[in-house]
Amino acid sequence: MSLSFLSRRLAYGLLLMLGVVILNFLLIRLAPGDPAVVIAGEMGGATEEMLESIREDYGLNKPVLTQLWIYISGVATGNLGESFFFNQPVSKLIAARVGPTILLVISAQIISIVLGVFLGVIAARKPNGVMSAFVSVFATIGYAVPVFWTGIMLIILFASAIPIFPVEGMQSVKLRDAPVLTQALDVAHHLVLPAFTLAIIYLAQYARLSRASMLEVLGSDYIRTARAKGSPERSVLFKHALRNAALPILTVAGLQFGNLISGALLVETVFNWPGMGRLAFESILRRDYPTIMGVLFFASAMVVVANILTDISYRWADPRLRGR
Repeated sequence: MSLSFLSRRLAYGLLLMLGVVILNFLLIRLAPGDPAVVIAGEMGGATEEMLESIREDYGLNKPVLTQLWIYISGVATGNLGESFFFNQPVSKLIAARVGPTILLVISAQIISIVLGVFLGVIAARKPNGVMSAFVSVFATIGYAVPVFWTGIMLIILFASAIPIFPVEGMQSVKLRDAPVLTQALDVAHHLVLPAFTLAIIYLAQYARLSRASMLEVLGSDYIRTARAKGSPERSVLFKHALRNAALPILTVAGLQFGNLISGALLVETVFNWPGMGRLAFESILRRDYPTIMGVLFFASAMVVVANILTDISYRWADPRLRGR
């Protein structure tokens, strides 16, 4: 992989992040409502003098372009501003919430890719078999069902009918002082339902995509040659066919990462998961502009990084692209 490729991708990523910062700032500033009124309401009063004082303290009385320049300058130095509502640096708020969100998103991505590809490969072995029909039906249902409805159904099932998983929060209060391994197992126990809720819709997509891609690859000459040489079926499927069939899956996985992050907002709200999604939801209700922009900025940065990693993975999987 060439250094020029990484340099170009990083440069494009930085330009994209600059565009995201500007667009987010202008769209949020154009939204109706005055954050000074919300802040004053939390303080117990909303006289005109108090509103003017709040606008001056937070720089809300300056021209929009001046505010934009101040914000971009701050972001360039790692300063995302200070929350109107929480009275804390936005970077500190995000740092406290980003871990749970990354854990949820990465877990859902792994579950959806591993199980989806496995189901697709198994279904491709017998295109007209029962498993192939199951994957097609499952993919249709999984793609059509809203993620919040899936979460609610899982809560009803595993909180009432079969109460084996916790349905709220990230950790049990009584285990916060327990050994590290016990706490890790407790977090994993709480993670099961949110991760599967977020993963199901993408699992269905990967299953259908991998099935179609495997069917195309299995008809290639080199697969027939491998079978003619007596290679075991498992080796043909997972060693020879899957590597080439994985290229479109890698592309879709990178593109879907942004959707995973946006879907995490709903999942975190349903399961009371303490991540950036809930922080964004609370900040939107309170018109906490700096926190909203900080969450959007960090989420966009995660998507850009994920796309760069996808390009790197694609070049690793396809030798024809390594020299470009």
